[in-house]
Amino acid sequence: MTTSQEELLPATRRALVHRIAVAQAEGRAPSLVAAVVRGGRAVWHGSRTSVDGHGPDENVQYRIGSITKTFTAVLVLRLRDEGLLDLGDPLEKHLPDTGAGEATIAQLLAHSSGLAAESPAPWWERTSGALRPELADVLGEQPFLHPSGRRFHYSNPGYTVLGALVEKVRGAHWEDVLRREVLEPLGLSRTTTRPQAPHAGGWAVHPWADVMLPEPAEDLGRMAPAGQLWSTTGDLARFAAFLARGDERVLSADTLREMRTPAAPHETADVASGYAYGLGLETRHQDGRTLVGHTGSLPGFLACLTFSVDDDVAAVVLANCTSGPLPFTIAADLVRIVAEAEPRIPEPWRPTPDVDPAMLELAGPWYWGTHAFALRLTADGMAVLEPLSGKGRGSRFRPHEDGTWTGLEGYYAGERLKAVRRPDGTVDHLDLGSFVFTRQPYDEGAAVPGGVDPEGWRGIGTA
Repeated sequence: MTTSQEELLPATRRALVHRIAVAQAEGRAPSLVAAVVRGGRAVWHGSRTSVDGHGPDENVQYRIGSITKTFTAVLVLRLRDEGLLDLGDPLEKHLPDTGAGEATIAQLLAHSSGLAAESPAPWWERTSGALRPELADVLGEQPFLHPSGRRFHYSNPGYTVLGALVEKVRGAHWEDVLRREVLEPLGLSRTTTRPQAPHAGGWAVHPWADVMLPEPAEDLGRMAPAGQLWSTTGDLARFAAFLARGDERVLSADTLREMRTPAAPHETADVASGYAYGLGLETRHQDGRTLVGHTGSLPGFLACLTFSVDDDVAAVVLANCTSGPLPFTIAADLVRIVAEAEPRIPEPWRPTPDVDPAMLELAGPWYWGTHAFALRLTADGMAVLEPLSGKGRGSRFRPHEDGTWTGLEGYYAGERLKAVRRPDGTVDHLDLGSFVFTRQPYDEGAAVPGGVDPEGWRGIGTA
């Protein structure tokens, strides 16, 4: 029997409608729109509005605020993948004389550069970008509040600097590079730097009365790479599918996996709340699942894009109010509703078409001292080494042509795994960053560092 990605079940769709209806009513949002993505495509769009008969659809633009940062991060990672820069490079190497040159590109992406959270007054989100025509106007006289690399401190100026870096390396305006390298390849025709009809207006809702005040929609100028974009649930649904799966025309799945890997030092409060920041993507733990994406806000607008890789479900939520609904909570609930009501159906198991006998020889149990591990080969050509107890250090390993592997996660991330063979070609042990794994605990026939007591294993009475 085969299964296909069908539309959501009626009960699931009603639960999604109910969730955004509660959010719009209790959050007192003039309008709220949402989308759900499953299997790489949008399977549901919904909206609630205070204006009868004018429910916005998936083509109506809203301002998405800091979700813009993820687009900027994608541009920077493209430069890295092309070999035009390294994430460990100090900014000064590529963009000199900013006053922030000691911060590395990776630190700027991960908000660990030490730069201030905001630009100098006046409040940049409600004033014209013409007031800050140069990077010096954005960074101010004392750009750094903390030593670079020491702590996570969210920085809007940091992403302004990254936008300027893109412009310098590409020799073109940030907006033009974004359109050419990301928006057009992914078909995001309704994602723009300035609003294009149909679009929502931004509103402030009085905290103690049911009245509203229009918010200004300023052109952010230099600050654009930190929060300028307008988009739709339709476009952001496609962007979410890209972030989860990759697209070789823009970024590979491996690079996107790197982007969502936590890269900033954790603050105590962030650890407690299950929050971490990668390279332009936030990671949060909610309802027992890991959600990756970004939130955004500007006066008059709230936004969230988040996805669960394990569930293959993403959600987008946009609202046109300064405060009220909690977009991440709503989006997380939409993911949960679909994931729990209609769990992901796994692909059928199929045997591997071909396997290298030398790799197959390494599969099975191994021991690090007395700790029992198993090495398993996966259908995607990788190896997984994990403790049999389910607790302790484990990782996936990517193969190389020379027969070695590189760890991808946790303690073993970046560490090299190799099989050490005897003169006759048989495997003596596995070497993982100098740790020796043998077929038996402290195998006397293997090259165990420090040697093995010649009298072997014994009971307490024979010591």
